[in-house]
Amino acid sequence: MKTNDRPPETPATKFLHQHGIAHSNHLYAYEEHGGTRVSSRELNVPEHAVVKTLIMEDENRKPLVVLMHGDRKVSTKELARQAGVKKIAPCTPEDAHRHSGYLVGGCSPFGTKKQMPVFMEKTILDLPLIYINGGQRGYLVGVHPHDILRVLRPRVVECGLKE
Repeated sequence: MKTNDRPPETPATKFLHQHGIAHSNHLYAYEEHGGTRVSSRELNVPEHAVVKTLIMEDENRKPLVVLMHGDRKVSTKELARQAGVKKIAPCTPEDAHRHSGYLVGGCSPFGTKKQMPVFMEKTILDLPLIYINGGQRGYLVGVHPHDILRVLRPRVVECGLKE
């Protein structure tokens, strides 16, 4: 992050401050459809440590949040089995925005518009530090994964597939 760039204040950063979660701020040049490949390159960190926030829904259109390594994709079939539902699929970008309050590419699990259940890939907890969206495109925050466990109380699952 350049010294003259002030980190944005978003619902996510307000949430982090309210819950006393220490975090680092990382701004980068956002590229449409660049995903975690671009953010990991720009921050010079492994893509495995960049955690994407995915807004999905079950067969009843109930929204949920999935936290997954940047270099993995979600097995929706396995996630549905572990969540005890018939089917899970990604939301449309419009629905993701309506549920989370964030634009796709800037979704954060912190400070979402609606309370949604959170599912987190188990191996994220093995990392000493993760980089996750801070509530705006081109902005990640560095946090300890156990802080996510403490404040969001996610259901820990194993549904990651190699890209």
